[in-house]
Amino acid sequence: MSNESNNLTQNVAENNSGIEISTRTKYLEMQSDPATNSYAFSYTITIRNHRAEPVRLLNRHWIITDQNNKVEEVSGKGVVGQQPVIQPEESFEYSSGTIIASEIGDMHGSYTMETMAGEQFEAPIPLFVLAIPSMIH
Repeated sequence: MSNESNNLTQNVAENNSGIEISTRTKYLEMQSDPATNSYAFSYTITIRNHRAEPVRLLNRHWIITDQNNKVEEVSGKGVVGQQPVIQPEESFEYSSGTIIASEIGDMHGSYTMETMAGEQFEAPIPLFVLAIPSMIH
């Protein structure tokens, strides 16, 4: 069995913000400790700009919920230390991670984006699932 498993790909349709967000998740078995209810996951996010103008990702807001309905909210500037500018029809991809206290959970949220003219808008991050391989049928 692989130490790093559970490649779950979820491509998300573009929303009315003109920003398409797709996700891939992976269970990190070697960084998890089920005996202490600590389950580590990585996630890779691809953000594609379908607008006619460049946009900058200013902030992120995550809502992470585990199987026990424990909710953690995470907000901050940019992603992985960056505030990328995404040109029209181009994309930006990054990976990060989280630890939850159950075998399954989910994440969703939003990015605050800004056009070069200074207009700010929210790009919703649709719900995606975090689950150890045995939880996916």
